[in-house]
Amino acid sequence: MQTKQDGRLGTEKIGKLMLELALPSVLAQIVNVLYNIVDRIYIGRIPDVGSLALTGVGVTFPIITIISAFAGFASGGGAPLAAIALGQKNRDRAEKILGSSTSLLLFFSVCLMAFFFFFQTPLLYLFGASSNTIRYASTYISIYLVGTVFVELAVGLNTFISCQGHARTAMCSVLIGAVINIGLDPVFIFVLHMGVSGAALATILSQALSAAWVLRFLTSKKSGVRLSLRTMKPDFSILGSVMALGISPFIMSATESAITIVMNHGLQTYGGDLYVGSMTILQSVLQLIFVPVNGFTNGVQPIISYNFGAGQFDRVRQTIRRMIAITFTAAFVYVVFAMLRPALFAGLFTTDPELIVIVEKVLPVYIAGMAIFGLQSGVQSSFLGLGQAKISLFIALLRKVILLIPLALILPHFFGVMGVYYAEPIADVCSVITAVTLFLCNIRKILSTETLAKVTHTEE
Repeated sequence: MQTKQDGRLGTEKIGKLMLELALPSVLAQIVNVLYNIVDRIYIGRIPDVGSLALTGVGVTFPIITIISAFAGFASGGGAPLAAIALGQKNRDRAEKILGSSTSLLLFFSVCLMAFFFFFQTPLLYLFGASSNTIRYASTYISIYLVGTVFVELAVGLNTFISCQGHARTAMCSVLIGAVINIGLDPVFIFVLHMGVSGAALATILSQALSAAWVLRFLTSKKSGVRLSLRTMKPDFSILGSVMALGISPFIMSATESAITIVMNHGLQTYGGDLYVGSMTILQSVLQLIFVPVNGFTNGVQPIISYNFGAGQFDRVRQTIRRMIAITFTAAFVYVVFAMLRPALFAGLFTTDPELIVIVEKVLPVYIAGMAIFGLQSGVQSSFLGLGQAKISLFIALLRKVILLIPLALILPHFFGVMGVYYAEPIADVCSVITAVTLFLCNIRKILSTETLAKVTHTEE
């Protein structure tokens, strides 16, 4: 049975739908990135040890990213497939996709928590920790790992709410966690004098409440695709399709960890703790735009998937064109502003004058290629929404694995510590050109009844 909410995805005006679905998703992601960044802002201002604590928490980023990447593995593959199934009026299949994805998330939670607890210390040193920063890194990640299951469920299942067209409900799940985290941070860190431990505790408590909100909705009558114990029995044919499509967003997220490891190692080797700290700030600056952009594409993606499943290709084309125009414009304006005002962004995270000088120098270089990266964000999301797993996977691998990591390893031998920063814009520009070329060459063929039949057959 088709609900009124998901039925609108195929009938409502595209502009109105994009506004209604994308705006809550963008707002949710803005708040989400703020509470991650607020952690760092508060930590960077801990009296006497702020810079070291900020660097210590920064080297835990690869572990946190990998945990989130596994959540994206299930949601990035499952939610588009569920939306396509809804477009085909196959609600039973959509619920099986949700249930199998949930089981996969619970499995990931147990494995990830056990692995990172066991190998925590050597991994943190590998990721760029030093004898001065290891205690801050270890303290933060030990507490964070306790809440792994909350992160997996909150992040991994929220997309299944968005894919039904319930963007406001999905936004609320993020808002609940974000507001609580932002409120608890200063209390735990400064009032109760818990320092880094307080920041980590605030984070996992907020994620627990977000997870509870998501589960409550998906098991209620309000959800068009309902989660139940019956549907949670793993269906391995469905999981195969979920993982085939989810591998692209997984690699996009997981390789952020590999990139951080390589860059932190190079920065520690050629620069030192302050340069490793600069990368924490640079990544935060990028998050301020590209997490909201990702929220926008996540909000729009159900429109693409639903209408593709329904064979309404004109609506798909209209949605894609508008989405790419918006992601490009937003990214370009923000990046140019950040390049012109690097000291402003550095001052948000630290009061250390040496660290501010480093960020002023490297920020314009590091983010230069991101001025056109909005094109790739729109293209990548379009391929995911259309169920094109292989093309999405290649684009994800190209920028980070094929280009960025080798460049970050090679260029420092010629340019010293600046070589680490040069790697990013070179990889960005090359990958954007490739992604856009692939899109222009393939989109006409993808939007055909023949391709839709193949995607449907693969799912079944």
